Amino acid sequence: MPLPETLRRLLTAAGPSGYEQAPAAVFREAASAFAEVRHDTVGSTVARVPGTGGGKSVAVVGHIDEIGLIVHHIDDDGFLWFTGVGGWDPIVLVGQRVDIATRGGVVPGVVGKRPIHLMKEEDRKKGPELKHLHIDIGAADGDEARRLVRIGDVAVIAGEPLEFPGGRFVSRSMDNRLGCYIALEAARLVSEAGGAPGDVYAVAVAQEEITFGGSHTTAYSLAPDVAIAVDVTFATDQPGISEQELGKHRFGSGAVLTRGSTLHPLLFELLHETAEAEGIPFTIDASGRATGTDADAIHLSRAGIPTTVISVPLRYMHSPVEMVQLSDVDAAARLIAAFAQRLPADVDFRR
Repeated sequence: MPLPETLRRLLTAAGPSGYEQAPAAVFREAASAFAEVRHDTVGSTVARVPGTGGGKSVAVVGHIDEIGLIVHHIDDDGFLWFTGVGGWDPIVLVGQRVDIATRGGVVPGVVGKRPIHLMKEEDRKKGPELKHLHIDIGAADGDEARRLVRIGDVAVIAGEPLEFPGGRFVSRSMDNRLGCYIALEAARLVSEAGGAPGDVYAVAVAQEEITFGGSHTTAYSLAPDVAIAVDVTFATDQPGISEQELGKHRFGSGAVLTRGSTLHPLLFELLHETAEAEGIPFTIDASGRATGTDADAIHLSRAGIPTTVISVPLRYMHSPVEMVQLSDVDAAARLIAAFAQRLPADVDFRR
């Protein structure tokens, strides 16, 4: 299964939280081929496939932002000092090449630290902290660096997606351009099938990694009858992962359906029934509190929106080598499309 071009473009468009314009533009362009598209001042996008029979509206929500870096100081020697946008394991950043988005275009840089040769023995055993890392853009001094880069410019790790055997791909920003791509695909499949009973919205929300800002505002303005947050979860077939703690979600096992305290139980049952009826592979995850996804904001919007979570297994989350198997992405998109088409118009979500 080759990497779809739309997904490749989503993955390679730089867009840390609050700076999502480039990947959002890719999403809007792809959605405009089959849906009515609009976007807002927060940076979130909604693509609507009109319903055919007065059924329940379904919002399929991925977040378009990714983790990144933001420059907060440029010293007189020309080095850039930065803060994380979203959650980083600092050791992942050491020695990485980065692309800095500036008003003059992309400026390349590298993340540097003090060489191990010059570290004390006890310091060699410690992991680095963000405050000990800097970005080197090769500037001769601070004046040259400040001509190229401004405080508040953001950066992402550089690199193109890589294809691995078995339909597996590696890239940064899989979290969560995959969710946005699945939302697009599900809406496209519904459109190709002639629509669903109710409106289907493919939604790409902003700022999930920092505030859930886009899901808060879009859930309020859109007010869908049903919401499915689409995100990534931890693949449990990599070393160091406990299936006793996280469940069994391996590559090739399909979509991951989450059931839990903040999620609507009837939505889980309907998705479960749909997956079995359509022969779509899936596993089940359990959540006893917050899910860590946009669902945490959406289900509390207005008077409460029936919400659930569908995920795909991902290895090496929040790194530049996030890995996914495309068959799981396909399973999630097909399941959501089938669910939207089967959702009864008279379903009652009161409990």
